[in-house]
Amino acid sequence: MAKNSVDANRKKFLAKAREQLLDTKNKLLSEIDSETRAERESNKDEGMDTYDLASEERDREISFILSDRERVKLKQIDDALERLDDGSYGVCESCGLEIAEERLGAMPFSRLCRDCQQDEEREAKSQRRFDDEPNAYRKVGSTDADDDSA
Repeated sequence: MAKNSVDANRKKFLAKAREQLLDTKNKLLSEIDSETRAERESNKDEGMDTYDLASEERDREISFILSDRERVKLKQIDDALERLDDGSYGVCESCGLEIAEERLGAMPFSRLCRDCQQDEEREAKSQRRFDDEPNAYRKVGSTDADDDSA
């Protein structure tokens, strides 16, 4: 009997997760659409001076970066919806254990449990540190060589 209760709760949670993902996706698409319309409207302005053009170009670059992030987020949402469809949603891709509902509530497109996410972040941080070290040594080495030749 307890198993049925757990299954019913899980189904309810998964339905809520799907609704949350779809809601987030629709809001994101709506934001992208309104940004695109605003961009088209601003392109119609004529007679701008150099400062206005530079400012508009900077705004366009920021918008491009944001839209890149939005595309990534849309992809993550679509991937999560696929996992919901195939039954793998809420299962850590690294260790295979269930991801805590609290974590999925906060980050509904999460692929990793908290522990595996922390491990991945630690590994990425140490890799960045390792990648940076040779560059620092090369800079020091090249500076020393430049000093010797002077």
